[in-house]
Parts: sequence; C-alpha cells; structure tokens
Amino acid sequence: MVCRLTFLILILVIIQSHAQKKVCFTIDDMPLVTYGINDTVYQKNLMNKLIAALNTNNIPAIGFVNEVKLYRNDQLIPFQVQLLKSWLAAGLHLGNHTYSHPDYNNLSPSEFFKEITKGEQVTKKLLAEHNIKLTYFRHPFLHVGNTKAKSDSLSQFLADHDYIAAPVTIDNEDYLFAVAYKRAQDKNDTMLIKKIGADYITYMERKVLYFERQSEALFGRQINQILLLHANALNSDYLDALAKMFRTHNYDFISLPQALQDNAYQTPITVYGKWGISWIDRWALSQGKKGDFFKGDPETPPYIAN
Repeated sequence: MVCRLTFLILILVIIQSHAQKKVCFTIDDMPLVTYGINDTVYQKNLMNKLIAALNTNNIPAIGFVNEVKLYRNDQLIPFQVQLLKSWLAAGLHLGNHTYSHPDYNNLSPSEFFKEITKGEQVTKKLLAEHNIKLTYFRHPFLHVGNTKAKSDSLSQFLADHDYIAAPVTIDNEDYLFAVAYKRAQDKNDTMLIKKIGADYITYMERKVLYFERQSEALFGRQINQILLLHANALNSDYLDALAKMFRTHNYDFISLPQALQDNAYQTPITVYGKWGISWIDRWALSQGKKGDFFKGDPETPPYIAN
C-alpha cells in the first residue's frame, strides 16, 4: 500500500513538473528603440524581424507605444506610424506607454495624467481601424506611485478612462544587454556580438527559473507570467531563440487578456516605494517577505552592466 501511494505521489509530481506553463510577451518603447539610428531601412528591417519572430512562434504579443517617437518638430512622421500599422496588420496588439516615458515619481499626478492622454491620440485611432479599443497601459520604469495616495490616484485615473494596467512578473535588464549589443555592432565585433546574444538567452533563462520559484513560493503554483521586453535590435535578432527557450521549459504563449485571467493579479499590494520591480516582488513585500526570500535573483553580467 505504501509503495503504491509513493508511486502515485511520484506520478503527480512528474505530471505537475510537465504541466503547461503560460507566458505573455509584452514589448515596451514602441515603435522602436534605435539608439539614434534614423535610417528607415534599418528600422523597417528591425520591425519586420520582430514581427516575423513573433508570428513564426505564434506569440500574441502586445507593444506599448511612446507616441513622442511618432513626431519630429511637432510634425507626425508617416513612416513611424506605418511601423505601428505593420505591427497591427500582423495581428499584434498595442497599448499606451505614455507620450514621452516620464517617471511618475518625478511628476505630480495631474502632470502624469496629461502624459497618458497625450500618449493615446495616434494609437487609439490606429486600433480603431482594426475595431479594437485602446485598453492597456504600461507604467514607464514600472513606477506605479511611491506612496499609497499617489498609486491610488493613478489607479483611479486609469479606471475612469477605461484603462487596465499591464503588470510585469518577469522583470529583467534586457535594455542593458541591448546597449552592449549596439556598441558591439558599432565596433563590428562579431565575437562579442555572439557572446552578448548567447549570454542574454542564458540570463533570461535564469530569470524565468527564478520567477518560477518565486511563483511557487508565493502561490504554490505557476501563475500566468508576463514578460517585459523592449523593441530593440537585440530582441529582433534573438526573439526566436528566446521563444525556443520558453518552449524548452514547457511554456505556451498567451495574450495579455488571457494572462490577466489568473486571479494572482488580484493579489493586494500594500507597500509602496520608488522602485520599479516585478509584481511578484510587490506581492511578496506586501506579504511581509524579507531579504532571504529574494535571494537568487540573477544578476546582469558585469561586462554588460558596466
């Protein structure tokens, strides 16, 4: 009897370890992060590679737009708008990331709310052409308000304007890898380019496994994860490898509405600060978790961070 029970427990553990996990890809700073490269052929190729990798891997991603990038000298740039149109034409979604990506910690609520409103003008029209309502908002720097009053004020504004905040659970420093990648490209350092790309995938894998452990520790299960990425050359080149890594760890790719159906996203947040951190970290802090709970969060390699 004991052997049979042990066998059944083992089977349950194996089944659970192979249970399908789910992740939503969200991509910030749309249309693109180009680090000053204004060449339209370069930008179009970058966007096309992002879209191709997402579609090839059946990833229903959402991109969050900073509409300041659509203008030059207060004039709308048709090419930049066309980049967003190509994204939508590929069946991908868009959300609001404010007009110019300001830090909410440094603005008054009224100033920040103007940024949200200003940042929806073009995106809302483009979505309407596809019979889609502009619904989702992503906080720049993941700063939601450094006090309860300020956070509540923003939450109320979003609710009053029919926005849903887009949390992040798998936070990471892909943007630091992207800067290092761009510098290596500028130097035409092929070996360094490949090293950065390989180290990026390894780093992201460690991040995924870390937040899986945190999910288990907080909820006793794997929640629907939401991954933060940026629309840069690094991800355009390595998004396919990133998707492969997720599939290796038994992930399905889901949309943001699907991800938010997980009731983990109703978990109360009761602590506030200037930080821009994963919602898993926010929930943990709100539950009184301290130092040791957060051990093992993978660090960005020094040669990337410096």
